[in-house]
Amino acid sequence: MAQSFDFLGARGNRLSGLVDRPAVTPRGWAIFAHCFTCGKDSLAAVRIARALARQGIGVLRFDFAGLGSSEGAFGETRFADNADDLIAADVAMEAAGMLPTLLIGHSFGGAAALAAAGAMPGIRAVATIAAPAEVRHVLHLVDPASLERIDAEGRADVLLAGRHFSLDRSFVADARQQDLLPRVAALHRPLLILHAPRDELVGIDNASALFGAAKHPKSFVSLGEADHLLTGPGDAEFAAAMIAAWAPRYLPILEADLEAPDGGGVVAEETLGGKFQLAMRSGSHSFFADEPISEGGLDSGLAPYELVSAGLAACTTMTMRLYADRKGFGLGKARTIVTHDKRSGQTPEDVFTRTIELEGSLSEEEREKILAIAERCPIDLTLVRGSEVVTRMAAGRY
Repeated sequence: MAQSFDFLGARGNRLSGLVDRPAVTPRGWAIFAHCFTCGKDSLAAVRIARALARQGIGVLRFDFAGLGSSEGAFGETRFADNADDLIAADVAMEAAGMLPTLLIGHSFGGAAALAAAGAMPGIRAVATIAAPAEVRHVLHLVDPASLERIDAEGRADVLLAGRHFSLDRSFVADARQQDLLPRVAALHRPLLILHAPRDELVGIDNASALFGAAKHPKSFVSLGEADHLLTGPGDAEFAAAMIAAWAPRYLPILEADLEAPDGGGVVAEETLGGKFQLAMRSGSHSFFADEPISEGGLDSGLAPYELVSAGLAACTTMTMRLYADRKGFGLGKARTIVTHDKRSGQTPEDVFTRTIELEGSLSEEEREKILAIAERCPIDLTLVRGSEVVTRMAAGRY
């Protein structure tokens, strides 16, 4: 769930932010810079921040000055002000114990991220989404007549993204004189560039220019048929999944906060008594695994995803019991129900829904604490953080 996080920007304005916190121990923290005139509550900002939080990466998203709930006048800000506000966000997060190591920028926010990263020593990697290679590209959103009026009269009201803004001559002059590519060349940070080949606002040639200017390590990921604002189903989630897959090598080493108990291997061997029936063994325990009759099985045991759900349900219930007993809470009995579903075209595709029932004389505060510890059980952490599966062929038996 997102939590309010306001801080002072570079010009002393109070900037309104939200932190999307992971349900598990964070594997790192990131700052997300939104697109020109958008805001922290834009579709892409919300979806990407939440998707990264599900992957264990906490994200701050905030409104630049004069936008959303932040103080200031948008038309009086400069590109440099946006970059400085990212630096101010970095300082505020570190002071709050959430040191950012990843910087993400969407569109104009991507340009600001590239400009600011060099002055943020804690940032280990930068990811941009549909970012322009030139700051003056943003002026393409302003109609030529308004630009002429600004040049002639010093200020004009313009319509951007369906909203009216007052821009002055210094805003336009600043955008025209900024040179972003030399900063990219001197970035000295790993860079991930995400861009859609058919982006209608910021062409793919911008991604090519950024990639050409950047030094290795650098990576490019195509966003396929996505539009500039990532409004299509699954587009923002796909971008977040790519960032989450790329970023861990640049994030702090993660220490486990709850250790899973040691145990021997689990053996699954065909019985040949049905198409899918398996004899399962682990130590002195044995049971069947199978598929439902509707899938061609004998329905003699749990299906594979039911076994995964069973592991999550069991681990959750055991973790709650251990915690309640350690704290002396009056937990009478705990029960966990886990279901598994597939969401086609979304990332992550697999969703485990967990319902917890607690009996006993528990206060509301005690229930909340038990619920919080349930989201940190070892199987939960394994599912959310991801795992490596190593496969080898047994030697000498066949």
